[in-house]
Amino acid sequence: MTGLNLFIEVAGWIGAVLILLAYLFLSMGKLTGRSAVYQWMNVVGAAGFTLNGWWHGALPSAALNVIWMLIGGVALWRIAQRKGSSTSAM
Repeated sequence: MTGLNLFIEVAGWIGAVLILLAYLFLSMGKLTGRSAVYQWMNVVGAAGFTLNGWWHGALPSAALNVIWMLIGGVALWRIAQRKGSSTSAM
């Protein structure tokens, strides 16, 4: 196994662990769907899955995870907007 192949496999496994942990923490009530931590775990996890899926030619999985990343990105943007609107500038 080359260094690049190892990197791709590790990225996929890290992605899997992050998404599973995000779901576990959500299910246990440790995180909410509006939590930036939860969304970042999903975005980074989906990035790992996207890379691994693309590398292995699993295009439906890669496409699904690109969409997963976009959903998380929009959620993170909304979280940032809420934080920005809660402070007033004078």
